[in-house]
Amino acid sequence: MVRVPFRGRAARVPAEVDDHETRALVAGEASAAAAETDVPEAPAPDRTAAAFFDVDNTMMMGASIFWFARGLAARKYFTGRDVASFVWQQFKFRVVGTEGAVDMHTVRDNALAFVAGRPVEEIKQASEEIYDELMADRIWSGTRLLAQQHLDAGQRVWLVTATPVELAAIIAHRLGLTGALGTVAEVVDGKFTGRLVGEMMHGEAKAQAVRALAEREGLDLSRCTAYSDSTNDMPMLSLVGTAVAVNPDSELKAVARSRGWVVKDFRTGRKAAKIGVPTVGVAALSGGVVGGLVALRRRNRWPF
Repeated sequence: MVRVPFRGRAARVPAEVDDHETRALVAGEASAAAAETDVPEAPAPDRTAAAFFDVDNTMMMGASIFWFARGLAARKYFTGRDVASFVWQQFKFRVVGTEGAVDMHTVRDNALAFVAGRPVEEIKQASEEIYDELMADRIWSGTRLLAQQHLDAGQRVWLVTATPVELAAIIAHRLGLTGALGTVAEVVDGKFTGRLVGEMMHGEAKAQAVRALAEREGLDLSRCTAYSDSTNDMPMLSLVGTAVAVNPDSELKAVARSRGWVVKDFRTGRKAAKIGVPTVGVAALSGGVVGGLVALRRRNRWPF
Protein backbone atom coordinates (compact mmCIF):
# COMPACT_ATOMS: atom_id res chain seq x y z
CA MET A 1 0.00 0.00 0.00
CA VAL A 2 1.01 3.60 -0.63
CA ARG A 3 0.06 5.94 2.17
CA VAL A 4 -0.87 9.47 1.11
CA PRO A 5 -0.48 11.89 3.99
CA PHE A 6 -3.43 14.04 5.00
CA ARG A 7 -3.70 16.40 7.91
CA GLY A 8 -5.54 14.34 10.49
CA ARG A 9 -6.02 11.25 8.31
CA ALA A 10 -4.38 9.22 5.55
CA ALA A 11 -5.58 7.78 2.26
CA ARG A 12 -4.52 4.34 1.06
CA VAL A 13 -3.97 3.74 -2.64
CA PRO A 14 -2.90 0.31 -3.86
CA ALA A 15 0.60 0.59 -5.31
CA GLU A 16 -0.42 -1.41 -8.37
CA VAL A 17 -3.27 0.98 -9.22
CA ASP A 18 -2.21 3.04 -12.18
CA ASP A 19 -5.46 4.92 -12.58
CA HIS A 20 -4.43 8.47 -13.39
CA GLU A 21 -7.82 9.93 -12.49
CA THR A 22 -7.89 8.23 -9.10
CA ARG A 23 -4.37 9.28 -8.23
CA ALA A 24 -5.10 12.83 -9.39
CA LEU A 25 -8.16 12.91 -7.14
CA VAL A 26 -6.17 11.73 -4.14
CA ALA A 27 -3.41 14.21 -4.90
CA GLY A 28 -5.93 17.01 -5.09
CA GLU A 29 -7.54 16.04 -1.81
CA ALA A 30 -4.15 15.80 -0.13
CA SER A 31 -3.14 19.22 -1.38
CA ALA A 32 -6.39 20.78 -0.23
CA ALA A 33 -6.04 19.18 3.18
CA ALA A 34 -2.50 20.48 3.54
CA ALA A 35 -3.39 24.02 2.48
CA GLU A 36 -3.30 26.76 5.06
CA THR A 37 -6.90 27.63 5.87
CA ASP A 38 -6.35 30.13 8.62
CA VAL A 39 -8.04 33.39 7.56
CA PRO A 40 -7.00 36.64 9.21
CA GLU A 41 -9.71 37.79 11.54
CA ALA A 42 -11.85 40.64 10.30
CA PRO A 43 -11.72 43.75 12.45
CA ALA A 44 -14.36 43.88 15.14
CA PRO A 45 -17.20 46.10 13.91
CA ASP A 46 -17.15 49.62 15.31
CA ARG A 47 -20.83 50.39 14.86
CA THR A 48 -20.95 53.92 16.28
CA ALA A 49 -18.01 55.46 14.39
CA ALA A 50 -17.85 56.20 10.66
CA ALA A 51 -16.06 58.36 8.10
CA PHE A 52 -17.53 60.71 5.50
CA PHE A 53 -15.56 61.72 2.42
CA ASP A 54 -16.29 64.50 -0.01
CA VAL A 55 -15.52 63.37 -3.58
CA ASP A 56 -14.48 66.29 -5.78
CA ASN A 57 -10.80 67.17 -5.23
CA THR A 58 -10.88 65.14 -2.00
CA MET A 59 -11.29 61.54 -3.17
CA MET A 60 -10.93 62.35 -6.87
CA MET A 61 -8.92 64.83 -8.94
CA GLY A 62 -11.36 67.40 -10.28
CA ALA A 63 -15.15 67.26 -10.27
CA SER A 64 -16.91 63.95 -10.73
CA ILE A 65 -19.93 65.60 -12.34
CA PHE A 66 -17.63 67.09 -15.01
CA TRP A 67 -16.28 63.65 -15.95
CA PHE A 68 -19.84 62.34 -15.85
CA ALA A 69 -20.97 65.10 -18.22
CA ARG A 70 -17.98 64.50 -20.47
CA GLY A 71 -18.79 60.79 -20.65
CA LEU A 72 -22.41 61.52 -21.48
CA ALA A 73 -21.31 63.97 -24.17
CA ALA A 74 -19.28 61.15 -25.72
CA ARG A 75 -22.52 59.17 -25.80
CA LYS A 76 -24.32 62.02 -27.62
CA TYR A 77 -26.39 63.28 -24.71
CA PHE A 78 -24.89 66.68 -25.54
CA THR A 79 -21.69 67.95 -27.16
CA GLY A 80 -18.18 68.32 -25.82
CA ARG A 81 -18.14 71.92 -27.01
CA ASP A 82 -21.13 72.70 -24.81
CA VAL A 83 -19.37 71.10 -21.84
CA ALA A 84 -16.25 73.21 -22.48
CA SER A 85 -18.35 76.36 -22.88
CA PHE A 86 -20.08 75.78 -19.59
CA VAL A 87 -16.80 75.05 -17.79
CA TRP A 88 -15.56 78.46 -18.93
CA GLN A 89 -18.74 80.15 -17.77
CA GLN A 90 -18.40 78.51 -14.37
CA PHE A 91 -14.75 79.51 -14.17
CA LYS A 92 -15.70 83.15 -14.71
CA PHE A 93 -18.56 82.80 -12.24
CA ARG A 94 -16.26 81.55 -9.47
CA VAL A 95 -13.19 83.64 -10.19
CA VAL A 96 -14.76 86.95 -11.24
CA GLY A 97 -17.60 86.59 -8.77
CA THR A 98 -20.65 87.33 -10.91
CA GLU A 99 -23.06 85.53 -8.60
CA GLY A 100 -25.81 88.06 -9.31
CA ALA A 101 -26.04 86.89 -12.91
CA VAL A 102 -26.88 83.32 -11.93
CA ASP A 103 -30.36 82.19 -11.02
CA MET A 104 -29.63 79.37 -8.58
CA HIS A 105 -33.29 78.38 -8.45
CA THR A 106 -33.19 77.73 -12.19
CA VAL A 107 -30.00 75.72 -11.78
CA ARG A 108 -31.67 73.65 -9.08
CA ASP A 109 -34.91 73.12 -10.97
CA ASN A 110 -33.09 72.17 -14.17
CA ALA A 111 -30.36 70.18 -12.50
CA LEU A 112 -31.05 66.82 -14.11
CA ALA A 113 -33.46 67.79 -16.88
CA PHE A 114 -31.09 66.44 -19.52
CA VAL A 115 -31.87 62.87 -18.40
CA ALA A 116 -35.61 63.43 -18.15
CA GLY A 117 -37.40 60.44 -19.58
CA ARG A 118 -34.28 58.28 -19.57
CA PRO A 119 -34.51 54.91 -17.78
CA VAL A 120 -32.58 54.76 -14.50
CA GLU A 121 -30.89 51.53 -15.56
CA GLU A 122 -29.62 53.18 -18.74
CA ILE A 123 -27.94 55.97 -16.78
CA LYS A 124 -26.53 53.51 -14.25
CA GLN A 125 -24.98 51.48 -17.04
CA ALA A 126 -23.49 54.59 -18.60
CA SER A 127 -22.17 55.63 -15.18
CA GLU A 128 -20.38 52.30 -14.74
CA GLU A 129 -18.66 52.74 -18.09
CA ILE A 130 -17.81 56.40 -17.47
CA TYR A 131 -16.23 55.60 -14.11
CA ASP A 132 -13.98 52.98 -15.69
CA GLU A 133 -13.09 55.22 -18.64
CA LEU A 134 -12.59 58.60 -17.00
CA MET A 135 -12.60 58.43 -13.21
CA ALA A 136 -10.80 55.34 -11.94
CA ASP A 137 -7.33 56.73 -12.69
CA ARG A 138 -8.16 60.02 -10.97
CA ILE A 139 -8.69 58.64 -7.47
CA TRP A 140 -6.17 60.05 -5.00
CA SER A 141 -4.31 57.02 -3.65
CA GLY A 142 -3.57 58.86 -0.40
CA THR A 143 -7.25 59.58 0.24
CA ARG A 144 -8.16 56.04 -0.69
CA LEU A 145 -5.70 54.84 1.93
CA LEU A 146 -7.32 57.05 4.56
CA ALA A 147 -10.68 55.47 3.76
CA GLN A 148 -9.17 52.00 3.99
CA GLN A 149 -7.78 52.76 7.44
CA HIS A 150 -11.33 53.39 8.66
CA LEU A 151 -12.52 50.18 7.05
CA ASP A 152 -9.66 48.27 8.66
CA ALA A 153 -10.76 49.68 12.02
CA GLY A 154 -14.21 48.18 11.48
CA GLN A 155 -15.83 51.51 10.66
CA ARG A 156 -18.21 52.25 7.81
CA VAL A 157 -17.23 54.76 5.14
CA TRP A 158 -19.58 56.87 3.04
CA LEU A 159 -19.00 59.30 0.20
CA VAL A 160 -20.93 62.58 0.49
CA THR A 161 -21.18 64.44 -2.81
CA ALA A 162 -23.29 66.71 -4.99
CA THR A 163 -23.00 64.27 -7.87
CA PRO A 164 -26.07 62.12 -8.64
CA VAL A 165 -26.47 59.37 -6.06
CA GLU A 166 -26.47 56.69 -8.77
CA LEU A 167 -22.96 57.70 -9.87
CA ALA A 168 -21.84 58.25 -6.26
CA ALA A 169 -22.93 54.71 -5.35
CA ILE A 170 -20.91 53.29 -8.24
CA ILE A 171 -17.79 55.17 -7.13
CA ALA A 172 -18.28 53.91 -3.57
CA HIS A 173 -18.78 50.34 -4.76
CA ARG A 174 -15.70 50.46 -6.97
CA LEU A 175 -13.62 51.67 -4.02
CA GLY A 176 -14.99 49.03 -1.66
CA LEU A 177 -16.70 51.59 0.58
CA THR A 178 -19.97 51.26 2.46
CA GLY A 179 -22.11 53.55 0.34
CA ALA A 180 -22.77 57.10 -0.76
CA LEU A 181 -24.91 60.13 -0.03
CA GLY A 182 -25.55 62.07 -3.24
CA THR A 183 -28.03 64.28 -5.03
CA VAL A 184 -31.32 62.41 -5.44
CA ALA A 185 -33.31 62.75 -8.64
CA GLU A 186 -37.03 62.06 -8.82
CA VAL A 187 -37.91 58.75 -10.49
CA VAL A 188 -41.33 57.72 -11.74
CA ASP A 189 -41.98 54.33 -13.34
CA GLY A 190 -38.26 53.61 -13.52
CA LYS A 191 -37.43 56.81 -15.41
CA PHE A 192 -35.96 60.15 -14.35
CA THR A 193 -38.39 63.06 -14.36
CA GLY A 194 -35.57 65.62 -14.51
CA ARG A 195 -36.50 67.09 -11.13
CA LEU A 196 -34.62 66.85 -7.85
CA VAL A 197 -35.90 65.54 -4.54
CA GLY A 198 -35.23 68.56 -2.37
CA GLU A 199 -31.93 70.33 -3.03
CA MET A 200 -28.57 69.40 -4.50
CA MET A 201 -26.27 67.69 -2.00
CA HIS A 202 -24.22 70.78 -1.24
CA GLY A 203 -23.27 72.77 1.86
CA GLU A 204 -25.89 72.42 4.58
CA ALA A 205 -27.64 69.62 2.68
CA LYS A 206 -24.56 67.43 3.23
CA ALA A 207 -24.71 68.02 6.98
CA GLN A 208 -28.42 67.21 7.03
CA ALA A 209 -27.79 63.98 5.11
CA VAL A 210 -25.05 62.95 7.54
CA ARG A 211 -27.32 63.71 10.51
CA ALA A 212 -30.13 61.65 9.05
CA LEU A 213 -27.81 58.73 8.32
CA ALA A 214 -26.28 58.92 11.79
CA GLU A 215 -29.72 58.72 13.38
CA ARG A 216 -30.73 55.79 11.19
CA GLU A 217 -27.49 53.87 11.74
CA GLY A 218 -26.96 54.69 15.40
CA LEU A 219 -23.74 56.64 14.84
CA ASP A 220 -22.14 58.83 17.46
CA LEU A 221 -21.16 61.91 15.45
CA SER A 222 -18.58 62.87 18.05
CA ARG A 223 -16.72 59.66 17.08
CA CYS A 224 -17.04 60.24 13.35
CA THR A 225 -14.58 61.83 10.91
CA ALA A 226 -15.21 63.98 7.85
CA TYR A 227 -12.85 64.81 4.99
CA SER A 228 -13.11 67.65 2.48
CA ASP A 229 -11.09 70.07 0.37
CA SER A 230 -13.40 73.09 0.59
CA THR A 231 -15.03 75.51 3.01
CA ASN A 232 -18.28 74.71 1.20
CA ASP A 233 -18.32 71.62 3.41
CA MET A 234 -17.90 73.47 6.70
CA PRO A 235 -21.39 72.38 7.88
CA MET A 236 -20.37 68.74 7.53
CA LEU A 237 -16.84 69.24 8.87
CA SER A 238 -18.16 71.07 11.92
CA LEU A 239 -20.75 68.38 12.62
CA VAL A 240 -18.35 65.55 13.45
CA GLY A 241 -15.78 64.98 16.16
CA THR A 242 -12.80 64.98 13.79
CA ALA A 243 -12.41 67.09 10.65
CA VAL A 244 -9.59 66.60 8.15
CA ALA A 245 -8.72 69.00 5.32
CA VAL A 246 -7.60 67.05 2.23
CA ASN A 247 -5.98 68.92 -0.66
CA PRO A 248 -7.53 72.05 0.85
CA ASP A 249 -8.24 75.33 -0.87
CA SER A 250 -6.66 78.39 0.73
CA GLU A 251 -9.72 79.23 2.82
CA LEU A 252 -10.09 75.75 4.27
CA LYS A 253 -6.36 75.53 4.92
CA ALA A 254 -6.59 78.72 6.99
CA VAL A 255 -9.61 77.43 8.91
CA ALA A 256 -7.92 74.08 9.54
CA ARG A 257 -4.82 75.75 10.94
CA SER A 258 -6.86 78.02 13.19
CA ARG A 259 -8.85 75.08 14.56
CA GLY A 260 -6.01 72.61 14.81
CA TRP A 261 -7.43 70.26 12.19
CA VAL A 262 -5.20 67.76 10.42
CA VAL A 263 -4.26 68.77 6.86
CA LYS A 264 -3.45 66.16 4.22
CA ASP A 265 -2.20 67.28 0.82
CA PHE A 266 -1.55 64.58 -1.76
CA ARG A 267 -0.79 66.99 -4.58
CA THR A 268 2.79 67.48 -5.66
CA GLY A 269 3.77 70.94 -6.84
CA ARG A 270 3.88 69.71 -10.41
CA LYS A 271 0.49 68.03 -10.23
CA ALA A 272 -1.08 71.03 -8.52
CA ALA A 273 0.21 73.29 -11.28
CA LYS A 274 -0.97 70.89 -13.93
CA ILE A 275 -4.53 70.52 -12.67
CA GLY A 276 -4.92 73.82 -10.84
CA VAL A 277 -6.79 75.83 -13.44
CA PRO A 278 -9.06 72.98 -14.60
CA THR A 279 -9.80 72.19 -10.96
CA VAL A 280 -10.85 75.77 -10.25
CA GLY A 281 -12.98 75.72 -13.36
CA VAL A 282 -14.68 72.41 -12.77
CA ALA A 283 -15.06 72.45 -9.00
CA ALA A 284 -18.11 74.66 -9.50
CA LEU A 285 -19.66 71.97 -11.65
CA SER A 286 -20.77 70.13 -8.55
CA GLY A 287 -23.20 72.94 -7.86
CA GLY A 288 -24.39 73.77 -11.34
CA VAL A 289 -22.93 71.99 -14.34
CA VAL A 290 -26.02 70.05 -15.25
CA GLY A 291 -28.31 73.03 -14.95
CA GLY A 292 -25.97 75.02 -17.15
CA LEU A 293 -25.87 72.27 -19.75
CA VAL A 294 -29.64 72.22 -19.76
CA ALA A 295 -29.72 75.98 -20.29
CA LEU A 296 -27.32 75.59 -23.20
CA ARG A 297 -29.38 72.76 -24.59
CA ARG A 298 -32.58 74.79 -24.42
CA ARG A 299 -30.93 77.88 -25.91
CA ASN A 300 -29.63 75.84 -28.84
CA ARG A 301 -32.89 73.85 -29.12
CA TRP A 302 -31.23 70.47 -29.01
CA PRO A 303 -33.50 67.65 -30.19
CA PHE A 304 -33.10 65.47 -27.08
